[in-house]
Amino acid sequence: MRLSVAAERQRRRRRCAALMQWWEAQRRDLPWRRTRDPWLVLMSEFMLQQTQADRVVPYFEQFAAHWPTVELLARAELAEVLSAWQGLGYPRRARNLWHTATLVTQRHGGQVPADLEALLALPGVGPYTARAVQAFAWGLDAGVVDTNVGRILARWFGSRLALAQAQRAADVHVPPGESWSWNQAMLDLGAKVCTKRNPRCGLCPVQRWCSWAGSDAPDPALRSAGVSARQAPFEGSDRQARGRLLAALADRDLDGADAAIAMNLAHDAQRAERIVAALVAEGLASTVERRLRLGSRAPDSFP
Repeated sequence: MRLSVAAERQRRRRRCAALMQWWEAQRRDLPWRRTRDPWLVLMSEFMLQQTQADRVVPYFEQFAAHWPTVELLARAELAEVLSAWQGLGYPRRARNLWHTATLVTQRHGGQVPADLEALLALPGVGPYTARAVQAFAWGLDAGVVDTNVGRILARWFGSRLALAQAQRAADVHVPPGESWSWNQAMLDLGAKVCTKRNPRCGLCPVQRWCSWAGSDAPDPALRSAGVSARQAPFEGSDRQARGRLLAALADRDLDGADAAIAMNLAHDAQRAERIVAALVAEGLASTVERRLRLGSRAPDSFP
């Protein structure tokens, strides 16, 4: 039975109160939660894209200590940034962070913007990252929707949600003036309780308002409901080969043959050349006197 508008509002208030009470006792202590500096928040969100929080902690602390302002990272060499990023994965994020620092310095006077359109115009900033900056740095009433939050909302409503539907639902649920706490609580609920596999429904503070948990036959599809597609296997992939090559380039420049060896692709010269060409096109590597080196392209030339 569909609830009236008043009844639905009362349901949201009770759910909010229960979740916030749970979160005050269960909240994770993460270094980027100790700051409201828009630059540091943005930096953390770049790192958290498709990466678990525990892996991000040491990289965030290193970057925050070495490049605590937008201007400092913008003045750094891309090769230095890529080298410091080694091991975190998806190095395109490091390039985008560096490019974003340059644009924020040039276009916004070194101040990360609060406006959604201005944020979305920055390299590597999508709907989740933009709204995370709005909520966690600027305190704006924006719902933050990553895969975990999308899954929670889908289970609450008992149906799969498209990204636009999940975003509308997230925005509606944000208690006015409490976007920082509410969104952090939702992220912690997804990480600790409402997990993709084997959710701990018995420990969930909002189970009584969850359609999925309350169903006699919960939809198995909602175990993974969210807003991102499943990734291809890493082992043997181009991603793995790219990571190996960039790690090698962080130590020294390479010629073509050594680059193929670094990627474990000495037996497949055509694939090795294709991967090298893609890295050069993306600005993650460059060729100087027929040798390959890390980074170096100007941000204006990035695709």
